[in-house]
Formats: sequence, structure tokens, C-alpha cells
Amino acid sequence: MNCNIGIDISKAKIDVAWLRDAATLKVKTKVFANNRDGFTALLDWLKSQTDQPLENCFCIMEATGIYHEPLAFWLHDHGVKVTVANPAHVKNFAKGLGTIHKTDKKDSVILARYGDMVKPAPWQPEPQNIRELKALLARAEALNEDLQREENRLEKAEFSTGSDHIIPSIQGMIEHIKMELDKLNHKIDDHIDKDDKLKADQELLLSIPAIGKVTSRLMLAVIRSRAFNNAGECAAFLGVIPQLQESGICRGRTTLSKKGNPMIRAKLYMAAVVAGQYNPCIIKQRERLLNNGKTKMQALGAAMRKLVHICFGVLKTQTQYKPQAA
Repeated sequence: MNCNIGIDISKAKIDVAWLRDAATLKVKTKVFANNRDGFTALLDWLKSQTDQPLENCFCIMEATGIYHEPLAFWLHDHGVKVTVANPAHVKNFAKGLGTIHKTDKKDSVILARYGDMVKPAPWQPEPQNIRELKALLARAEALNEDLQREENRLEKAEFSTGSDHIIPSIQGMIEHIKMELDKLNHKIDDHIDKDDKLKADQELLLSIPAIGKVTSRLMLAVIRSRAFNNAGECAAFLGVIPQLQESGICRGRTTLSKKGNPMIRAKLYMAAVVAGQYNPCIIKQRERLLNNGKTKMQALGAAMRKLVHICFGVLKTQTQYKPQAA
């Protein structure tokens, strides 16, 4: 029998609630420091309070930036089942319970009840090579955003007066960011090339028309980050599945769900635009949808989803892209 333990995590502390009796809502709470000493104390507390082996403890926490990661890995390494829940799902769950007050202690109790009633799937840590790849890609994206901001500032400064000292400063920053980006891109390429599995997977993705180096890196990091059961789950994770809007006799326009990383969707959007000209599967799909009365944006959304399915397919089958028969 699983013991449901809700854990609310902040930078300095973790609030823990053990749901002793779901029927009567009896709970046992405790606060620990968010560090290794606190993690050890938490394990000891779980053993003494629940009188159960750690394998029977089911800890539910929210994805809170990076603060939850050390504890999640620590618990997983010690045999504790862990779920890292979507904060939006937990928030809606709390609203459904009619919760009014919001404190760290109350949040930990809500998480314990979420685990008891929803029974979310256990969390599995990402492979180390994928974690490193995602960290490198995140840093590269941050530098690209910094570069875009500096280029915008340079354009503004060139049209303003009194910018004789400002322009060289901005130009120097742009050159520095470009140098760092170049170094980082080499590190990403080296990271992939040194891993035979990642290198082979990227080559499969690059066989897809409209999937270039940048998009292949992102899709490789996404698809290999977790055990998706099928391509549909991956598309839903990225927020490129259709979202229906219907109520009574009203029929709203179908749009993308847009749940997931917006940066990856932006890259998929650009890839879908290119695929509409060079990818045979996407070209046929686009023509069919437009002939059936769909808008160009709906056809682009379908192309984004189709690209995700194709990427998932080539990695799952470990075969290069082959256009479907007409």
C-alpha cells in the first residue's frame, strides 16, 4: 500500500505532508531544510512515521523551476516513487476541492490528496546525456535572445543622437555574444558526436526534409527525454495537438493547445513553413486540408503536428525518412 506524501518545495525549505487517512483527511506534517541534511532527515522521518519501506512511499511534488530537482533525484536514488506534477494541474485540482487558503503547509496537503485521488504516473529521471544536452540548448537559446536584444538596441542607437559612445559598447557586446554562441554550438556538436546513440539519432532526424540542425537538436532532446508511448503523446507534450471549442450549437475554430515549450513550437512553426515547400508528406497534407476548407494557419498547425509524428517515427523505427506512398 502506497503512502501518499505531498512535498511543497521552496528555495530554503520543504514542507511535507503525509496523508495518514484519506477518508478522514488525517495528515502528519513536517518542515525540512532544502539541502542534503534536510533530505536525509526527510528519509528518516518517512521511515519512522509511516512504518513502511521507502518503496511504498509515493512523494508528489510540483515542478518548481530547478528547486525540486535535487530532492527528486535524491528520493528516486533511494528507492522512493516520485511524481513531478504539472503546477497548472495541481492548481486546478485545488480549485476543484474548493480550497481558499494558500500556504506552504496547505499546498503540501493538497499535493498528498492529488496523489491519492489522481494517482499520477511515477516520474523517471532523464538520462544524463539528455540532461546535459538540454542544459546546453537552454544556454544557447538564452544567448540567442540576448543577441536579439542587443541588435535591437544597436538599431535604436543608430537612429538616436548622442550615441557615439553607446554604439561601440553595443557592438562589442554583440561580438562577445556571437563568440560565446559559436563556442557553445561547438560544444553541443561535440556532445552529440561523442555519443554514438545521439549521433545516430540526429542523422535520422536530418534525413527529414525541413528538419535542420537546430530543430533536430531540440527534437532529439524532447523525444529522448522521456518514455512516450506514441507520437500522439509527444505531440500533446509539445502543445501541437488540436484543441476543440464546442458548446451547445456553438462551434469554435480549432486551435493548437499550446501546452508546452513555446520556443520549441516556434522552431517547429518555421520548420513547417519550409516543409510546406520541400517535404512530400507535408505538401500533400497541406493541399488536402486547404481543399477541405481549412485555413492556412490550421494547415500549418497540422504540419507542425505531422513533423513531430515523423520525427518520433524515424527514431522509434531507427530508419531514415521515406515519403509515404501517394
